[in-house]
Amino acid sequence: MRQLLIILPILLIFSLPLDSQTDSYIRADRLGITHISSGAVETPETRYQQALMLGAGWNRFPIYWQWAETAPGEWDWSRFDRQITNDLRFGLQINAILIGRPDFYADGERIQGMYEPIFADGTDIPAAGKALNPNNPWGVYVAQVVNRYKPGGELARSGNIPLGSGIRVWEIWNEPDFENFWRGTDRDYARLLKISYIVIKRVDPSAQVMFGGLLYPNGESNFLAQVLNIYANDPSAPENNWFMDLVAVHAYNDPWRSAWLTIYARQTMIAFGFNRPIWINESGVPVWDDYPGPTWQPESQRYATLEQQAWYYIQSAAYGWSEGADKIFFHQLYDDCGDQPAGTDFFPHNGSLCTGDNICYGDAHGLFRNLSTSQCFSHHPSPGTARPAARAFRLLAEVFGREPFENGDQVYVDDRFVTITFDRPRTNERITVMWNRRLEEATLTWQAVGQNGQLISLDGSTLIEPDAAGNYQITLLAAIPDVDRSSSDFGGVAIGGPPLILIEQRTSNIRPVEVDLESIEVEGTSPTVTPVPTSVAPRPTVNPADDITPPVAVVLALPETSPPDFTVTWEGQDNSGIASYLIWVRIDEGEWTPWLNTEATSAIFNGEPGRRYEFAAWAQDLAGNWSENINLQAQANTQVE
Repeated sequence: MRQLLIILPILLIFSLPLDSQTDSYIRADRLGITHISSGAVETPETRYQQALMLGAGWNRFPIYWQWAETAPGEWDWSRFDRQITNDLRFGLQINAILIGRPDFYADGERIQGMYEPIFADGTDIPAAGKALNPNNPWGVYVAQVVNRYKPGGELARSGNIPLGSGIRVWEIWNEPDFENFWRGTDRDYARLLKISYIVIKRVDPSAQVMFGGLLYPNGESNFLAQVLNIYANDPSAPENNWFMDLVAVHAYNDPWRSAWLTIYARQTMIAFGFNRPIWINESGVPVWDDYPGPTWQPESQRYATLEQQAWYYIQSAAYGWSEGADKIFFHQLYDDCGDQPAGTDFFPHNGSLCTGDNICYGDAHGLFRNLSTSQCFSHHPSPGTARPAARAFRLLAEVFGREPFENGDQVYVDDRFVTITFDRPRTNERITVMWNRRLEEATLTWQAVGQNGQLISLDGSTLIEPDAAGNYQITLLAAIPDVDRSSSDFGGVAIGGPPLILIEQRTSNIRPVEVDLESIEVEGTSPTVTPVPTSVAPRPTVNPADDITPPVAVVLALPETSPPDFTVTWEGQDNSGIASYLIWVRIDEGEWTPWLNTEATSAIFNGEPGRRYEFAAWAQDLAGNWSENINLQAQANTQVE
């Protein structure tokens, strides 16, 4: 569902590792992150390091046709060569999306020539030595891109990527059931997928072709079934594997949806007499209580708190795997630009910018916040820092990414708790993910299968032992009240309370899993913007049209120490009057970042214990003059205790 054209900060590229397998990164085979890298700009090494530190094994990104074929028959692969080379050298596997259309191949909402035969002999029947039909440009594009990036392809022959590496999974379009991405009909998509499958298998028989990730934007349509109904009348479909090796779905906001969409897609295929592996290659929930989210709207639907976003990651993965999802990708590494146009930016505010058609908030999906050099949403007070969800992803990788595990069983206990169990055959271990679905703390009685267990939370882990009756007594904290309701049979809030993971060895004492979450430093929310009553502004003494004197602005002194929530006050002087203030903050002698762009002269700042905060003010007068203190120096400071 998220916009695929992302804009990354342009930073220096460091030398890339030549052998990704000499490091200690987990690279979980069943976990991925979307948009780790981009073909739009050079991807800094730090983004790769962050994704690998979290344990990601997969990246997912688009290869836009219009970026590769710049004129009919003229190809420029430079941006994708760079991106794919770097991905492979860092040891990431790639879920590549074939998508887009050059303007010169437009035929209304369709792609020109897509109903032309695939091969030059006037048929769609593959055979050795057959040439592709040049009048079917999508088929030509697919052949070009797969031949270039397959293992042993043109890029591999350049010698710049590890031996045997290349792209093995090709996804055909993104969200073809959502009109923001696909404007054609179901028959058009069926044709697109058929062309892609036949061409890809001809170029690389070992490649896997994926039905484009399905959003299921409403409960009334089943796009997968619509396409399969078309194939049911195509005699060549069964002999060509129904033109798909994999099916992808996209699950957002409600963790249970990861289970339901996996079930729904599988049942759809079974109704047509076959089955395929299912990937959830987009999953996530944006936060409202952190920039660039709508921090002034705690009742925002489809949004969560920072804590809930982290809980969602674990609950969504457990639900998806329990119903047989093969791989799960979370969306996305950074906020980047999300669904908003490139260049969308604003300072943190309290809703005052939400006027007219202004874009006043964005989708804070990222495991990391944008940098101050980002082209969108660049004004977070703690740029580039990790959100709590980063620890959740790391925990999933540490528990589920090092050893194979078998898909688990869901159990709802007393309508209060969810428990999902998995088996790890090689080590004879049982893994149970559990959480509270209700708004009151409660204790779960859980029958032990071993002599002890390792109980893991997002705060760390501990060893526990069963009581005399052979049970664990596990306290599960309450869920947070939420406007979003779960679509599960039991209803309740969509996102449950803080999840716990219990690992037991069935025949002996547990050998604890290494849980290193402390290395991922997470930051709290954006400062709360709460205006407080202020005094009346001084009366102007000069007409703004005649004012050429810059204003003066200052932040008033703060006490040496302050509680986490404290009031910051500023004032300004100018002959024509102050139009607005820009208040800056610096945390622990880091970078100066904008905090507020406001007409107010006071606000409540939400700090964190143990940190030192410095403030400075700029002002703009009614004539448009800015204050002259361009080189920022602290005007007030305080230590939060």
